Amino acid sequence: MIITIICITILAHLITGKDVKPLVEKLKRVRWPWRASHSFKYIRHYARKVGRVTARPLLLAYYVLTDAETSTTEKAMIYGCLLYVVMPVSLIPRSVFKMLGLVDEAAAVLFVIKKIHDKITPEIEAKADATLDGWFKPDVETSMGN
Repeated sequence: MIITIICITILAHLITGKDVKPLVEKLKRVRWPWRASHSFKYIRHYARKVGRVTARPLLLAYYVLTDAETSTTEKAMIYGCLLYVVMPVSLIPRSVFKMLGLVDEAAAVLFVIKKIHDKITPEIEAKADATLDGWFKPDVETSMGN
């Protein structure tokens, strides 16, 4: 739980331009592969609720998180964003503010995607699309025009 809070705090600090070095130091021993695999089930559940197009940026970020070349700061930022989006707790709750409740989550995703854009390789895009294809299998009868 503490790591989740630190990662979300790092995301917030990066968005507001604050120094994150002291927070990142606390994450040097984090087992990122385990964290990533643990968050994957939440992304899948969320994707089924929001659809393929909305889930794609989250999967792109997820696969950058799993890349060995991604820095600890980037991993913390991505992990914080993924959990912030898929968990029910939010600064602007959707249940109260309807569409406005999506603004903080959308802003977090857009910020992260902009920051990691150069790390989204064709291979990562292919992984994300293959995962989405598995989650959103086209209806064979519909695709055949029946």
